[in-house]
Amino acid sequence: MKRWLKAFRLRTLPLSLACVGMGSFTAAAYASYKWDVVILTLVTTIFLQILSNLANDYGDFVNGADHDERLGPQRSVQSGEISPNAMRRVIIVFTFLSLASGVTLLALSLALDWTMLIFLILGVGSIAAAIYYTMGSNPYGYVGLGDISVLIFFGFVAVCGTFYLHNGFLDRDILLPAITCGFFSVAVLNVNNIRDIESDKVAGKKSIPVRVGRKKAVFYHAVLICTGILASILFVLLRFESLWQFLFLLSLPLFVIHVKAVVERKQAVLIDPLLKQLALSTLLFVLLFGIGSIVAMT
Repeated sequence: MKRWLKAFRLRTLPLSLACVGMGSFTAAAYASYKWDVVILTLVTTIFLQILSNLANDYGDFVNGADHDERLGPQRSVQSGEISPNAMRRVIIVFTFLSLASGVTLLALSLALDWTMLIFLILGVGSIAAAIYYTMGSNPYGYVGLGDISVLIFFGFVAVCGTFYLHNGFLDRDILLPAITCGFFSVAVLNVNNIRDIESDKVAGKKSIPVRVGRKKAVFYHAVLICTGILASILFVLLRFESLWQFLFLLSLPLFVIHVKAVVERKQAVLIDPLLKQLALSTLLFVLLFGIGSIVAMT
């Protein structure tokens, strides 16, 4: 069990939970909130994140990204703690768990019409994106498309999709908090890729940092963080009711500290803790955003 919990990489969960949480909080700000949607989106997200982590562990091992020169945390298949066959079987289990949870969520939230079909396609797409980031004969993460995928599924699908399941409609302003979560999520991936930049070069994994170099990747990182924060500020300004809505600004020092650390730290072992720090900072940002929005309504 300890081996599998390590493979699940539970430290990555705050980020994915923050993204669907943002969708639920914005729905509450529009005076529409369904507890069954909250619970099932959280459960589905947990299954998808674990699926992604397991597929990433297996895919990087098969494709050679997990090798002796990699300086990040040792993966479960690479270390021999879990066999490739066992990992494949559990990937299949979490694929079905994600699908079952997602279908249950849609069945309880939507009518049987074209909207459900669209959400079903998005759900299957989310599962495919989780698996084929590093798995398969031509994983898209190895050609630098991971950032786009994360922006789409952690940002627009997670936030806008969750909002729609609560309300049954979309507001164009919701794109702004979706951009916030999407850009913060891309930033987490970018930190991971900055950490692994040298080992990814050896493995032929052409992430954004590998393509543009560390200096530009760090600038790109700062742009992601700043743009994400500005998107939420603009959202509040467009829907301003109370100063409580700016409560999320209390988390800004954490992002300043984070960006400063990314700039200064060069060794992979020192960069690695910044992934967890940014994920937790994002979760705090979303919680403060949600609390401020709800208090402003009362």
